[in-house]
Amino acid sequence: MEGETQTMTRAADRPAPAKLAPWPRNAWYVAGTPDEIADGPLGRTICGERMVIFRGADGEVAALEDFCPHRGAPLSLGFLRDGELVCGYHGLAVNCRGKVAGMPGQKVGGFPSARRFAALERYGFLWVWPGDADSADPAALHPLEWAESDEWAYGGGYYHIACDYRLMIDNLMDLTHETYVHASSIGQKEIDEAPVRTRADAREVVTSRFMDGVKAPPFWQMALRGAGLPADATVDRWQVCRFSLPSHVMIEVGVALEGRGGYDAPDAVKASSIVVDFITPETETSHHYFWGMARRFAVADTALTDTIREGQGKIFGEDLEMLESQQANLSRWPERRLLKLNIDAGGVRSRMMIDRAIAAESPSCTGV
Repeated sequence: MEGETQTMTRAADRPAPAKLAPWPRNAWYVAGTPDEIADGPLGRTICGERMVIFRGADGEVAALEDFCPHRGAPLSLGFLRDGELVCGYHGLAVNCRGKVAGMPGQKVGGFPSARRFAALERYGFLWVWPGDADSADPAALHPLEWAESDEWAYGGGYYHIACDYRLMIDNLMDLTHETYVHASSIGQKEIDEAPVRTRADAREVVTSRFMDGVKAPPFWQMALRGAGLPADATVDRWQVCRFSLPSHVMIEVGVALEGRGGYDAPDAVKASSIVVDFITPETETSHHYFWGMARRFAVADTALTDTIREGQGKIFGEDLEMLESQQANLSRWPERRLLKLNIDAGGVRSRMMIDRAIAAESPSCTGV
């Protein structure tokens, strides 16, 4: 009995295991776009880390902890001078590596450096690595063929959304909601009726739907006109949603004139695009959403790019309202269990991939 009591006491004295963050840390996330740092530093929270992102004298993109080593003021409230970031409180300056470079009238040789996050600029976006900066590998960046080819046109935008980033992944990996949330733009009853197929491998989760012999909804009628095709034609439509770590969803979408090959039809008889979704966690109940569309038709038509961007922005605005209301409900009733149906397979398997990545970073898996 005495030994039992000692064992129970020792177990009770053990600290509770640390709660794992709901996102992988050692991965590249989109933090912004180059225009956001054109006139000065950008303050942004990524995966719970408050960062300041700026461009140094040589054009290098840098990301530091948004905390001045002197008195803790946010460095993002400062300004750039000769490639150094100057704190807006007392004038302390740091370079791209976080090293304190100077301060008016003060000796700063012994000042600690600001924490540095790995950062880079590629594909028209600013990327940060919230975890161990020394382990950041540019080769691990998600490849984006459309961003480096003149055969594609791209237009996009940004939303800040007050919900768990995984709810957005659920949303994008199950497009059944289009029939209801987006009834006036991209929704149609055939989405509900088409069978959903989901597969997964070590690199991605893929959910797909194919709808043959349908009429294009309003958004795709506009796209058909932009591609020089009849808007009222009967078409074969497809949606192929691809999730990859840490939180990216690329959706191949399009319509082709009926019976001409559908997804595999030649470019001349279809309007096809990739819906680009970079979902970057901010906090456990908010995220940054960088959205856009890359297309392979009428690539020189800038007016069409603007029209698509405007239409897509309205569509994603409808998602925003639904997702934020969903998060409010989940926060209100955290004990409620949610149902899982076959249409949820893509989101469920994407979350499983995220959970495995998080577990692989935990001390118990790394041997720390």
